[in-house]
Amino acid sequence: MGCCLFVYYRKKRKQASRDAEALSLCSLDINEPSTKRNKLVSRVASLAGMLQPVKTAPLKRIGQTLQRSISFLSNPTSSMTATRVSTATAPPAKRRDSKLWSETFDVRLGATQPLSPKEIKRQEAIFELAQGEQDLVEDLKLAKKAYHDPMLKLSIMTEQELNQIFGTLDSLIPLHEDLLSRLKDARKPDGSTEHVGHILTDWLPCLSSYTSYCSNQVKAKDLLDQKKQDRRVQDFLQRCLQSPFSRKLDLWNFLDIPRSRLVKYPLLVREILKHTPNDHPDRQHLDEAMLMVQSVVADINRRTGESECQYYKDRLLYTEDGQRDELIDRSRTLSCHGELKNNRGLKLHVFLFQDVLVITRSVSLNDQPVSYQLCRQPIPIRHLDLEDLSDGEMRVGGSIRGAFSNNERTKNFFRVSDRTGGHLQSHCFQASDAFNKQQWINCIRQAKEAAALTGDQPPQTEQCLEAISSSRFRG
Repeated sequence: MGCCLFVYYRKKRKQASRDAEALSLCSLDINEPSTKRNKLVSRVASLAGMLQPVKTAPLKRIGQTLQRSISFLSNPTSSMTATRVSTATAPPAKRRDSKLWSETFDVRLGATQPLSPKEIKRQEAIFELAQGEQDLVEDLKLAKKAYHDPMLKLSIMTEQELNQIFGTLDSLIPLHEDLLSRLKDARKPDGSTEHVGHILTDWLPCLSSYTSYCSNQVKAKDLLDQKKQDRRVQDFLQRCLQSPFSRKLDLWNFLDIPRSRLVKYPLLVREILKHTPNDHPDRQHLDEAMLMVQSVVADINRRTGESECQYYKDRLLYTEDGQRDELIDRSRTLSCHGELKNNRGLKLHVFLFQDVLVITRSVSLNDQPVSYQLCRQPIPIRHLDLEDLSDGEMRVGGSIRGAFSNNERTKNFFRVSDRTGGHLQSHCFQASDAFNKQQWINCIRQAKEAAALTGDQPPQTEQCLEAISSSRFRG
C-alpha cells in the first residue's frame, strides 16, 4: 500500500514538474534544497497507512484549468501587433512554486480512519482555495508597495492618476485577508479541514465590492497605456519587470489578478462540492455557496459590461449627424470589439454593440485617450447579412491574390452587408488569424439570433464570454 501511494504521488510530482517546465519555471534563480524530495517521500510514506488501496487517476491542479470569463481590452491602437511586440520585449512570466495538500498533512495528528481518494481530492480542493487566497493577498500588497507607493513618492505619476489606475485595490486586501484567516482557523492541527461551506456563505456577499474595481479597469488600462509613453514611467516599469519580485509580470498583470481570481471562485467552489458526499454535513452550505457565487459573479459581469459599453460609446466621434443612431445610444452591452482590416489593408476598429455594428478608425488627439471616428453608417444587427469567405476567395487591392505566390493576405476574411433602404452597404473584414475570425463570426451570429428572437441584448453565454476574453479579438 505504501509503495502504491508513493508511486501515485511520485507521478503527481513529475506531472507538476513537467507543467513547470512548460511555463519556463526552469529559469528560477532559487535553488531547491536537496532534502526537499526526501521530505516529501517521508510524508507520503507516513500517509500511506491512512489510505485505502484504491486506484485513482492523478489529481488536476484547479488553477491550471480555470478559464477567464471577463476581459478588458489591451492597447486599443495596435490590436493586431500588440501581442507580438509584447512577447518579444517581455520575458515569460514565472509562476510560484505550487504544493499539494498532501505535503502539509501530518498523519501523526490525523484521524485513525483511512482517507478515501475522494476525501483526498476534497482536501486538495479546499487547500487550493486557501493557497490561492494567500497568493492573492501577497500580490495585492506587492502591487501597492512596489508600484503605487514608489511612483507616488517619486512623482512619476500624480496621485489622481494612480487612483484611477489602481482603483479600489486597497479595499480588496482586507477582504481577502479575512477569508484567508477564516480558512486557516478552520484547519485542524493535522492540516485537514472539515467544514468550509458556512465560511463561504458568510463571506461571498463581500465580493460585491468587486463591482467598482472591475468597472474601473477599462479606464485604468487606457490611462496606463497612455502613461507608458512617458519615459520615466516606462523606465520605472521596465526596472520592476526585470526585478525578481515581479516574477516577470508587468504592472497590468498584477492589477488584473483580482479579476482573474474573481472568475475562479465558481470553479473552486464547484470542485469542492464535486468531492463532497451528499450526506456530508458541509453539503448544504456548499450548495448554497455555489448558487451565491454564480449570482454574484454574474451580477459583477453584467455591471462591468455596462460600464465598458458606456466607456466606448463616450469615445465615439461622429463626423456627421446622420451617423448618430438610436441603437447605439440605447445599447447597454458590448458583445465584442477589436481591430480588423478591410480589403485594402486599412486598419479599422469595429464594435459589435447589442443591436448595431459600428465601423470606426482609431484616432489620437493630443494627450487624450484614443477615440474612435465613425467612417461608415452603423449597421443594425436585424438588417445585417453575414458571409464567411473562403481563403483565397477575396480580392485584395484590385487583384486576385490567389493567382500569386503571396496568398497570405487573402486569408481569414468575412463579409457583412446591409441592403435596407435600397442602398447596399458591404464591408469585407480580415481578421488576424482563423481563430480570431471564427470568434467574430460566432458573436455576430449570436447577436443576430438574439435580435431575431427578442430584439433584446445578445445572450451572455459562456461561449461568448470566452470568445471575448480570448483577447477582445486583438489577434
